[in-house]
Amino acid sequence: MLSWLLILSLVVLILLANAAPVVARVVLGGRLGRPIDGGRRWRDGRPLLGPAKTYRGVAVAVVAAGAGAEVLGLGWMVGLVVGAAAMLGDLGSSFVKRRLGRGVHAPVPLLDDLPEAALPVVAVAEPLGLGWLEGGAVILGFVLVHTLLDPLSERLRRRPRRR
Repeated sequence: MLSWLLILSLVVLILLANAAPVVARVVLGGRLGRPIDGGRRWRDGRPLLGPAKTYRGVAVAVVAAGAGAEVLGLGWMVGLVVGAAAMLGDLGSSFVKRRLGRGVHAPVPLLDDLPEAALPVVAVAEPLGLGWLEGGAVILGFVLVHTLLDPLSERLRRRPRRR
């Protein structure tokens, strides 16, 4: 039997981890926004990850998911794992997008969503007793909601940065 509450909770946590860096950038502007790749370039001459992938973003994503999981009754450790796995997926997709010559925030359907949804599902499947059907529902739910919310996220990204 599918646990719809668990599916919904995980979709919310992955969305929270995904949205937290955008909100932090709007609130904090450039403060504490040091790029993870330090401006380094890969062998192809393109940025390793790009300037939008920051230590601040990863940290707020992990903390937000940890707090969210605690509120949802899943425990803060599950949230930390979900947040860290979502950010690992996000960093991986950014690396691939740079290799493909895509710019920062350039959309690549499914590449923008699948890694940051699938990695958290895999990471918490066993401890939460998540079956493959529930895991697939979490991934599909995230992709659908993220696709619907992406225009709002894009508007927030384009806001002038606070200094």
